[in-house]
Amino acid sequence: MGRERNGPHERGTDTVREDRGPVRYGPPAPWPGLPVLPELAEVLAAAARDAAPQPAGGSAALREAACAYWDRRGLHGGPERVAAAPGTAPLLLALIAAHGGDVLLPRPCPASWIPQARLLGRPAYQVPTPAECGGVPDPYALLETVRRVRAEGGRPRLLLLSAADDPTATVAAPELVREACEAAVDEGLHIVSDETWRDTLHRPHDTVLVSPAEMCPDDVTVVSGLYGALTPAAWPVAVARFPDTARAAARHARTLDVLTALGASVAGPVATAAAHALREPDAVTERARRAAALHARLAAEAHRAVLGWGALARPPQAGRHLYADLGPLRSRLAARGVTDSLELEEFLSARLGTPAPGGHRFGDELGALRVRLGTGSLLGTDPERQAEALTAPDPLELPHIAAALSIFRAALDAPR
Repeated sequence: MGRERNGPHERGTDTVREDRGPVRYGPPAPWPGLPVLPELAEVLAAAARDAAPQPAGGSAALREAACAYWDRRGLHGGPERVAAAPGTAPLLLALIAAHGGDVLLPRPCPASWIPQARLLGRPAYQVPTPAECGGVPDPYALLETVRRVRAEGGRPRLLLLSAADDPTATVAAPELVREACEAAVDEGLHIVSDETWRDTLHRPHDTVLVSPAEMCPDDVTVVSGLYGALTPAAWPVAVARFPDTARAAARHARTLDVLTALGASVAGPVATAAAHALREPDAVTERARRAAALHARLAAEAHRAVLGWGALARPPQAGRHLYADLGPLRSRLAARGVTDSLELEEFLSARLGTPAPGGHRFGDELGALRVRLGTGSLLGTDPERQAEALTAPDPLELPHIAAALSIFRAALDAPR
């Protein structure tokens, strides 16, 4: 099978492993590497006998719980302005379908965003991000892209962004978010803000994260995948909060139509567990806090290791991953047959024993030697050891984590 290349590149003639090219083998969200919270497992098990079909867009209980979650974060509204789906992918697909026109995205962006726009036949244009962060486009580059697309006959209508970002693990400054959102609104764009990672800040008392919906309430739809901090990724649930306008009400209705056509309803027991998590009882908030602190330690250590390789990486601020640029090591990597991000993905995935998706998955140029590195795999696969890391005074001293970090640091050493 030929390798898949994004952007202006064409499909090559050399072959790679089948699980490295097609969209269907694209990378999942960064894995937490932690066992299911027992309280959530009990709630799910208690609801397992519920065989009643769930309505498209989510049950009233799930939507009301989502409203309460956002209300605690200063985003007020009623359940009639909320839609739920079995994961961010179908929800975002429905949102894009509900909005006409072309889609603008930051570069890099989450791996699923470009394929979803293409699936709907929508042109997708990536906009550079500033040097200090990812997730939010540079405002001046955004304006230039909008005007260029219109000059070429395009119809830019929708901007996707994420203040707490996958894949870069950075948090955009409020000033940048405001400037980008104001530029987008001035150009007639609607904004979809993916806030999946907002509850995973590594230094929550020192990092200011502001939702675009606080700045431009009539022009922003907020999306949150609960796998970011509240529920296991294996129980896919995502919720969207629409503005309180007549136009948004029409788009909400179209979104529900698309979810209905897709059969994209949240399973009843999962919806019950998700609603419980969204209410944020003590056990859920404590797990989220401990998990964020744990991954902050792991990401900081991984960041030091990446810099030790001689590579570049912004300090991770959220999530359970970091985004590294191995461009300074191009000559050294070329000697091992690594000349682009697809080959870098293969090389590091083999060396680390865990997926290390290359930057081409996130819309970066194939020739750039960039890669997303997750921290969940550093916790191993044993649930007892994973749980132990949550409460350890210094998780980096646990033998299984120390061993995993040793392998990580040696990833670019001579072949073993």
